[in-house]
Amino acid sequence: MLSGGQALAQSGDSSASDDAATRPPVATGAPHGADQSPAFEGQTRAPQPATDVAVSTEIVADDLPKLWSMEFLADGRMLVAAKDGAMHIVGTDGTVGEALAGVPDVDARGQGGLLDIALAPDFADSRTIFFSFSEPRDGGVNGTSVAAAELRTDDAGSGTLENVRVIFRQTPGYAGTKHFGSRLAFAPNGDLFVTVGERSDTPIRNQAQDVTSGLGKIFRIRPDGSPADGSPFVDAADALPEIWSYGHRNLQSAVVDDAGQLWTVEHGPKGGDELNRPEEGLNYGWPVITYGIDYSGAPIGEGITAQDGMEQPVYYWDPVIGPSGMAQYQGDEFPEWQGALLIGGLVSQGLVVLQIEDGRVATEARVPLDARIRDVKVGPDGAVYAVTETRRGGSSSILRLTAGEGG
Repeated sequence: MLSGGQALAQSGDSSASDDAATRPPVATGAPHGADQSPAFEGQTRAPQPATDVAVSTEIVADDLPKLWSMEFLADGRMLVAAKDGAMHIVGTDGTVGEALAGVPDVDARGQGGLLDIALAPDFADSRTIFFSFSEPRDGGVNGTSVAAAELRTDDAGSGTLENVRVIFRQTPGYAGTKHFGSRLAFAPNGDLFVTVGERSDTPIRNQAQDVTSGLGKIFRIRPDGSPADGSPFVDAADALPEIWSYGHRNLQSAVVDDAGQLWTVEHGPKGGDELNRPEEGLNYGWPVITYGIDYSGAPIGEGITAQDGMEQPVYYWDPVIGPSGMAQYQGDEFPEWQGALLIGGLVSQGLVVLQIEDGRVATEARVPLDARIRDVKVGPDGAVYAVTETRRGGSSSILRLTAGEGG
C-alpha cells in the first residue's frame, strides 16, 4: 500500500478522444477469450489519454475492519460498512467510533456480509439510510436484502440505527456464499436502483434469464420497497414487478450520473468484466452470451458473445479489473477527470478512469494503488477517496487522492 503523501503520475485527459492525442491501451496481455472479437470498435482496450495527471495519496484512516462501502456525511465524517456486519463512523481525523447499534444479522460467509450504504436524498431532514446485506433466512438459505433505518449519532463518534425495516428481499433464497452483488444508487426522482448477483453456481445462475426470479437482476424500487412507477415488468404475467433489467452476473459497481443515467460494472468470468448502461426491460445476456471463459478454461455455455435480443456491453475487460465501487467525478481537485467514471479495481489494484463520449468509452486510464479497491467516493473537498481491502480477513484503509505535482 502507498504511504502517506506518495505521488504518482497517472493518465487522465477529458480532451483525449482525438486519435492524435492518445496513447496505446493500458492492457497489453493476451485476452483469455482468445478467439473472441469485440462487437464494435472501442468496445475494449480503449486508448490511454495523451497526458498524465499527477496524483498524491495519503492514508486518512487505517487498521479498520474489512470494509465493503462508505458514504460521506454532511460534516465530512464517513459512514462505513464492514463485511462482518458492523457499521462505524470514521471521524475527519481518522478516528473510528464504536460499532453502531441496531444493525441486523448478516451471513458473512464467503462473499456475503454487510454490503452497500446509501444516504436517502432527504437525509439531512429524515436521517434515513439504506443498506444492502446478505440476509440469513429460514431453511438455511440466504439472499441479498435491502433495509432502511434512521441514523442517530452521538458525541462519542458512534450511534444507533432506529426503526430498522427490511424493504426488499431478493428471491428465491439460496444456500450459497457467492455473488450477492450489491450496490445501491438513487435515480433523480428518488427511486432506488438495487443491483444483485445470480449466486454463481450452475445451474441456478441460469435464472439470470428468468424474469420470475430475482437472481442476476437490477431492480428499481420506491423507498418503501414497492415497484417504481413505469417499471417494465409491472404488468407482465408472473414476472417480478421490481425488475429493471436482467441477464446480469455479479453487479458490484453502480452510479447514476449527472444526466440521471444508470451505469454499472459487473464481474465477468475469466475475462469479460462489463460496463453497461442498463435500460428498462433489456436483457444483458448472462450466461447465454459473455466475453471471457470459465475459470476451468472451458467456454461459458456455447461460447458465444452475441445473440439477437441480448444487449452488448458498452465496454469490457479481458483480462479483468475485478470491479467494485464506482463514482462519477464532479469536483475541482481533478479538472482533467470532470465527468469521468472512476471504478475500483480489486484485481487491477487501483482506480480505472473512463472518459465517456457519446455513450462510448473514449479513453481508459489507470491509477495504481497497490491495494484491492472495494469502494470509491468523491469527497466534499473534491478529493477522491478509495477504500482498500485485504483479500482474506485482515483490515482496510481509506486513501485520499489529491492532485500532485508534475505529470
